[in-house]
Amino acid sequence: MRLSRFRASLAVVLSLAASAAAAQNYPNRPITLIVPFAAGGATDSIARILSEPLSQDLGQQVVIETVGGAGGMIGSARAARAAPDGYTILLHQVGLAAGMTLYPNPSFDAEKDLTGIGLVNTSSSVIAGRKSLPPNNLAELVTWMKTNTAKVAHAGVGAFGHLCGVMFVQEVGAKGDQIPYRGGGPALNDMVAGHADLSCLSSAVIEPQVKGGNLKAYAIVGKNRFAGLPDVPTLVEAGYKNLDLDFWHILFAPSGTPRPIIDRLNAALRKTLAGEKVKAAFVKAGMELYPMERITPEVATAMLKSEIKRWGDVIRTNNITAQ
Repeated sequence: MRLSRFRASLAVVLSLAASAAAAQNYPNRPITLIVPFAAGGATDSIARILSEPLSQDLGQQVVIETVGGAGGMIGSARAARAAPDGYTILLHQVGLAAGMTLYPNPSFDAEKDLTGIGLVNTSSSVIAGRKSLPPNNLAELVTWMKTNTAKVAHAGVGAFGHLCGVMFVQEVGAKGDQIPYRGGGPALNDMVAGHADLSCLSSAVIEPQVKGGNLKAYAIVGKNRFAGLPDVPTLVEAGYKNLDLDFWHILFAPSGTPRPIIDRLNAALRKTLAGEKVKAAFVKAGMELYPMERITPEVATAMLKSEIKRWGDVIRTNNITAQ
């Protein structure tokens, strides 16, 4: 019995020693940052804001790898199955939490297989339409939708834009055909080309298209109006109080990643988000950073757990499916 206990204790000590040694040498090669959507969308844009300053702080290049498909689930699964050594990290959004309920048999469990590094940002989204769509404001859009079945483009089943689109169509009492893409970029491109009617996409992504005359903006999805499109009302202002939705991003690592490595990544993230150039880039993009005291591994992990429950309830209540 004593020998067994000794061996168990020795194993723990050796494991801790190995983790500490790995953390001391970390990182000594490039780090892969998985973006689980195609290039050109909000998550990809945020990754590109973060990658250079993270690389500078960590002393190794942070390489972005876009792995789109299934509303971000394919890229997430790759991250969840990666070696827990700090060399594969994941930037994800609401779709990760939703996917745990939306897909009947996901290949991973986000709560068990991923751990938080830190919160990154929250932002508003826009209900936007192709430029040739007849309605010119939200009231006209709602009227049009009640006699026309809108083609609603989104970044993939379970992505924030999908959930936002479904809830918007249901809330206004209309019908809509949800059209999935492999990311916000492809969805946006088809919107601009006039192949889809509506989409719920990041304000930062939509703003230049609206100002360029390529799309129409009907409403802001979020607590406040978007500074880049100040004349566009929020859905809450229009009376749709159930559509006050947050579009967040969190940085994750595979579960089992040694705590010293998580702390090193968190420190790099905090320093990156405190940088003036990065803060200015987020402000320009209409995105809000979380308070520094909330950018901790514990808060990020707890938020994922609560969001899985929140969006699970929304999906079940609204009978949203992965079809």
